Amino acid sequence: MIELNDLLEKEGLDPKAIMVMRHSPTDPSFRKALRWLAADKPDLYNAYQSSHHETVERALGRAAYLVSCIGHEPGKALFVGVYRVDGWRNITGKRWAAVEPGKKLIQLGVQGPDGERQFKVFNLVCTKHLAAWKGRLVVEWPPPERSWWRWAGRNRMPVDAVHPESILVKQMPPWNEFALTYSQLQALPRAWQDAMGQWRGIYLILDGASGKSYVGSAYGRENILGRWRSYARTGHGSNVELKGRDPSGFTFAILQLVAPDLPENEVVRIESNWKDRLGTREFGLNRN
Repeated sequence: MIELNDLLEKEGLDPKAIMVMRHSPTDPSFRKALRWLAADKPDLYNAYQSSHHETVERALGRAAYLVSCIGHEPGKALFVGVYRVDGWRNITGKRWAAVEPGKKLIQLGVQGPDGERQFKVFNLVCTKHLAAWKGRLVVEWPPPERSWWRWAGRNRMPVDAVHPESILVKQMPPWNEFALTYSQLQALPRAWQDAMGQWRGIYLILDGASGKSYVGSAYGRENILGRWRSYARTGHGSNVELKGRDPSGFTFAILQLVAPDLPENEVVRIESNWKDRLGTREFGLNRN
């Protein structure tokens, strides 16, 4: 049976000097978004894995390479890449949160380090080793699963599957099953963006904190994609009743698609009908 270490050795890498991580965030929304970052925003994904608690800091500081994986299913890890550990720099949590990419990661729901604590940010350089296997290679993760990082040379990780194409981004669901959290909206996969740029219609934003909803319509440039990008940037999209609310609790869903050449006044009429049916003027977040 072929193991991860066999693949590493064929690349001329010594498993004894390699740490393997299986990232599996506890928040289910960010766990899904992390796969999208790995696929389409590798710099932000790398920033996520570049800082850790002290125990992991000490271990990673001794490693020559990091093999980065994402939790795939119980007992399995999906390969993302091999990174050379090229030193680190010290920074405070306060400083990390004030500049990119820390600001962006916090926006995605990542809990930043303590404000005044000094910690290491590692310079992880993505290499070409096993690059063709990104998002395709699945290996078995030895128990206990809560131990999310291991030394490659001390563990056996048999190859479980090799997919013909990357499975980091799953096929986009039908529009009537489509729902995104705010953090997922920040990391929307390119393939999904292309589809949403063709969609115009009526959408709903649910504020989980209050249980109230907002109904809107999209018919301008880039259609639903363009409108939702505005929410991703500002958190409120210039809607008065959404301002001052925490967008991290928002869920975005599509109520109805309309024809791409439907006149603007007709789209607005359909939007108004949804507001009446859902009572979002009297009991929700619509003012008109």
